[in-house]
Amino acid sequence: MIAKIGKGSNMYGAILYNQQKVEKENGAVLLLNKIPDTIDGRYSTQYFNKCFEPYLSANIKTEKTVRHISLNPDPADKVSDEQFADMAQKYMERMGYGNQPYIVFKHTDIDRTHIHIVSTCVGIDGKKIPDDYDHPRSMAICRDLETKYNLNKATEQEQKQTNKVFKPVSHKNGDIKSQIASVVRHLPKYYNFSTMGSYNALLSLFNITAEEVKGERNGQTVNGLVYVALDENGNKASNPFKASIFGKDAGMAHLQKHFEQSKEKMKTTPVRSVLKNTIELAIHTTNSETEFKKQLTEQGINTVVRRNNEGRIYGMTFIDHESRSVWNGSALDRNLSANVFNEWWNNGNKRELKMQNSPSNTNTIDNLPTKDLFEIISNEHSDSSDLGLFSLLPDAQGEDYEEDQFAKQIKKKKYPRQRR
Repeated sequence: MIAKIGKGSNMYGAILYNQQKVEKENGAVLLLNKIPDTIDGRYSTQYFNKCFEPYLSANIKTEKTVRHISLNPDPADKVSDEQFADMAQKYMERMGYGNQPYIVFKHTDIDRTHIHIVSTCVGIDGKKIPDDYDHPRSMAICRDLETKYNLNKATEQEQKQTNKVFKPVSHKNGDIKSQIASVVRHLPKYYNFSTMGSYNALLSLFNITAEEVKGERNGQTVNGLVYVALDENGNKASNPFKASIFGKDAGMAHLQKHFEQSKEKMKTTPVRSVLKNTIELAIHTTNSETEFKKQLTEQGINTVVRRNNEGRIYGMTFIDHESRSVWNGSALDRNLSANVFNEWWNNGNKRELKMQNSPSNTNTIDNLPTKDLFEIISNEHSDSSDLGLFSLLPDAQGEDYEEDQFAKQIKKKKYPRQRR
């Protein structure tokens, strides 16, 4: 089972994302914790949002008050609604949210039936519930739930973190060749990527770019590869280094085999649907490119945007460091294509998200008789080691080298002299 923990500040957007699934008959509300039932069992986004208001209003100084968690069993697992609800309760209790209001939604719109939990990390006293080391704690809980409910184990790649630490190249530190070697010799062993573009997107996080070099040898066309270090602005900062000096794993022939192998793995991996949902939620709950990237980065996902010289977005790449996979947006879903993000970030048109953060019409709330909200609000609130997931992320993970930089790199023919 894979768990994703999202942290944000847009409660209304998080609820809206899930409630729309219910209204389109692709979801259901399985469980309410410390949220009163309505008399007729009908709910709305506005009603759920109102139920969290006492907690959010009491907030003292927490910036990201919303917790949106998805629990994703293997597609082969057969989990009943009762089991999903029980798993959610046990998970939230152990994560420290047992006395918090939360809603458990079941999603059935993809082949991997899963649940989403919307809650807040702010107690009714306004204080933040501690969330130190929440990722390793979450992973440990998932392993226990897999055993208790006889679920398929998450793949070794999904549940184990390697001790290998990749560091971005610094052209100021010298010995650039060795720095590049420490990255390109090992990336294919740990990450799945299916195209040269996705490989370059991954390399950009480590201040490296790769360029194909074509020529002839004995009358036959030969494809080669060179690697170049980049500076903090994405400009070339070294001479090109032939791939052959880094070993066969960094060469074109090996990479082409890796592309094909990755394509096959990525066709069937359950990670795809989890990542798709995580990105869709970020669209619903953020208002700008910066917020969007930051929210995904906090979940171990880097976003690399490809722009042409006019600034138009024509490519989106998502790098999931937990599953070690690199995805083109349109390959995940047509609603995650470059055009969708271009319309949003460049033209201000956010697709199918006409409802804003704060509902302007609360009549739906008034028309739904409820039990007394404050009858169920409680003041009661109830270590493990860090597994080091984010040791793999570059230090400057908020800085993404965009496609216009890639275009410039390809066009440039002259390289600066490398100091020896």
